[in-house]
Amino acid sequence: MSSATFSVYIVRCADNTLYTGIAADVSKRISEHESSPRGAKYLRGKGPLQLEFAECVGDRAIASALEHRVKQLSRVRKEALISGHESLRDLLADSRPL
Repeated sequence: MSSATFSVYIVRCADNTLYTGIAADVSKRISEHESSPRGAKYLRGKGPLQLEFAECVGDRAIASALEHRVKQLSRVRKEALISGHESLRDLLADSRPL
């Protein structure tokens, strides 16, 4: 069993859409998205990709749960997260609608 620390990340595609994912090695995962069949299908043909946000969050289970919550956020709230106006933990602990 791996004890890797996972990160939640957000990339901006060339068409200005945002993609959220998790990885133990974010730079390696971005490279996979850009040039490997292991990359997400959603991102094919949407490059170049720009890493906008990454934060270490813990083990894979925690990262997966946080990824799900971030994916539910509105674009405005994702942009606030990217800009640093809100933190990942604050956004996810907040009782306001996602």
